Amino acid sequence: MVQRGDLMFNSKTLGRTDGLAARALAMAAYASLACAATLGVGAPAAAAYPEHQIKLIIPFAPGGGNDAVGRTIGKLLTESLGQPVVVENMVGAGGKIGVASGIRAKPDGYTLTLISNSYAVNASLYQLPFDPVKDMTPVGMIARGPFLVTTSSSIAANSLPQLIELAKARHGALSFASSGVGGISHLATELFMKDAGIKMTHVPYRGTGPAVMDTLAGRTDVFFSTPGAAMPYIKDGRLKALAQTLPETWSDMPSLPTVAQAGVPGYQVVIWYGLIAPKGLPQDVQQKLNQALNAAIVKPEVGRQLSMEGDQAAPGTPEQLRAQIETEIGVWQKVVSEAHIKVD
Repeated sequence: MVQRGDLMFNSKTLGRTDGLAARALAMAAYASLACAATLGVGAPAAAAYPEHQIKLIIPFAPGGGNDAVGRTIGKLLTESLGQPVVVENMVGAGGKIGVASGIRAKPDGYTLTLISNSYAVNASLYQLPFDPVKDMTPVGMIARGPFLVTTSSSIAANSLPQLIELAKARHGALSFASSGVGGISHLATELFMKDAGIKMTHVPYRGTGPAVMDTLAGRTDVFFSTPGAAMPYIKDGRLKALAQTLPETWSDMPSLPTVAQAGVPGYQVVIWYGLIAPKGLPQDVQQKLNQALNAAIVKPEVGRQLSMEGDQAAPGTPEQLRAQIETEIGVWQKVVSEAHIKVD
C-alpha cells in the first residue's frame, strides 16, 4: 500500500498496473491537488488583494480640485487597504491622456483613475481612443456638489426669475463667463439658457479663477461657479448667488433655491468625482475597492476637505457611478450638438 496524505493506492486498486504506472498516477493526482491549492478553488480572488502598491492616476495638474480630492482619497485608501496608494498626476488634453492611460492598464486593481464631469463631457467633444462606458469598471462615486449661479453685485437682478427676465429684455446682451470652451461650467450654462429660453454671450477664460474675478469686477454678468471659488465673495457681498444646480436642497445654503425651484423645471447639473478601474476587473476586487472607498469618504477629514469646495461625500455602488456617467454622456451630447460647440 502507498499512502500520501489523502491519496491511497494498493495492489487491489491498481490491479496489474506496474510500479511505474502507479507512480505516474499518484504524481498526477498530487499535481491536481497542488494546482487546486495554488488557485484557491472556491476562494475569492480579492482574498489576497492588494499585495503591493496601487497607482492612482489624477488626470489633472496638482493644486486643483481633482488633485485635492484624489490625494485625500489616496491617503485614506492606503490606510484601509494596507498598501500604499501612490498618486500620479498625468496631465494633458482636458484629462484625456491620464484617463486613457488608466483605462489601458492591466485590470488587476493596481491602477485606478480619478474622474469627474469632464469624463462624460469629453465623450461629447472628442473622438476618444476608448469607450467611456464599455472600457472601464466603475468603483464608486466619491463626492457631489452644485454650481452656484452667480452675478456681480451691479447686475439689477436679485433672483433667478429676475435674471431670466433681464436676459430676455436685453436680447443676448448679457454675458456669461466660463472656465473654458467645452468645460463643464460652459455646458451647464448652455443647458440653462436652452431650458430657460434665453440667450447670453459667452466669454471663455482659462480657468475658474479669472472667470470669477471678471464677474466680480462686472466685466462679465453671470458665472456658474464652483462654491469653493465663489463663496468668499458671496459672503462679503461682492457676488450674488441666485440659485444652485443640484436637484435637491444644498445643505451649505439651505435657503438658496435650486434652479428648478426658481423657475426652470427639470434643470439640474451635479459636480461629481468618482473612481474607475480598467475593463475586466474581477468583481470581488471591485467590491473590495468599493467598500474601502465608501469607508474612506465618510471619514471626518474627507468631509472637511470636500466642504472646502462645497462638495459632500457620496457613498454608493459601482452601478450608481455607471448610471451617472451614462446619463451625463447623453445630456452633454445633446447640448454640444444643439449649441454647435467645437474645441480645437
